[in-house]
Amino acid sequence: MPLLSSLECDYPLIDSDFCKFCASHAILSVEDFLLHDLYVLVISTEQHHNSERLKEGITQVLTIINKQHQPWVDGQELLDDALQNKRFLPTGCRSIDAFLHGGLKEGYLTELVGTSSSGKTQICLQTASAVAKNWGKIVFLDSGNSFSPKRVAQIVTQTSDLSACEVDKALQQVMNNIVCMSVFDIFTLFEVLHQLKNNLRSQIDQHIKMLIIDSISSLITPILGGGGAQGHALMVSVGFLLKRLAHEHDISILVTNHMVGGERGTSKPALGESWRSVPHVRLLLSKDHVRNISSMSVLRHPHMAAGDRVEFELQ
Repeated sequence: MPLLSSLECDYPLIDSDFCKFCASHAILSVEDFLLHDLYVLVISTEQHHNSERLKEGITQVLTIINKQHQPWVDGQELLDDALQNKRFLPTGCRSIDAFLHGGLKEGYLTELVGTSSSGKTQICLQTASAVAKNWGKIVFLDSGNSFSPKRVAQIVTQTSDLSACEVDKALQQVMNNIVCMSVFDIFTLFEVLHQLKNNLRSQIDQHIKMLIIDSISSLITPILGGGGAQGHALMVSVGFLLKRLAHEHDISILVTNHMVGGERGTSKPALGESWRSVPHVRLLLSKDHVRNISSMSVLRHPHMAAGDRVEFELQ
């Protein structure tokens, strides 16, 4: 994200005095601004003679971010991306992989939406197991203590047509290839994502094939309360950062989102309209508990029609 000083020419409120004030709080860029406690920042303006103008400058920066709808890549990058034969990573469920023409595509941010009992975490664990077994490393960011090593071991055992010795080796490989981290707030998420970005650029983690966040909504929802601009800006920034990671390093990113009440008693994905256009792929997961059958339908996909649907059984 740009330096605050680069905005001076276009936005009079973001002048040298405002930039000096921000610099005194170690805020040099728009990204630094987002990661700072804005309540503390606003309070600190009271110590200055131009307090009101500084507050207006803070509002101006938030407005700039809030209205940011720039494409995350330019046209040439999109063309280059389309011409590349990117791979699909398996979900561990043959029906889902066939439905999605191979699985979860590298370079894409895929969102799995569903109620708390629809099986989102189960698909995350199955996908992590399948990719870690044959493709490479997984980073699993757990925001609700959902990651279960025992369940992963059960999945590997159930899906392997191997001898006991070979199963043990496969399980060891899967466990070694999954890095699980607990992340309970948006600021920790930013720190982890930036560290991952730096590691990928320096090729420290060059074997990472997938990033899973279960769940993204539990990290973002708390900062959206009150309708303030900062929460919305942070949400948009997370989306851009995830898509950049996916695109620049050819990794597949899978995030989960819960459902909230909508109009006339219907349910809808959490995080609102602004988030809806962020993921490349949005998939709705539901489960018929009477028949014990799950279904997945397309909400958004570059190459599939909205409403396309498949039924399957989760193991």
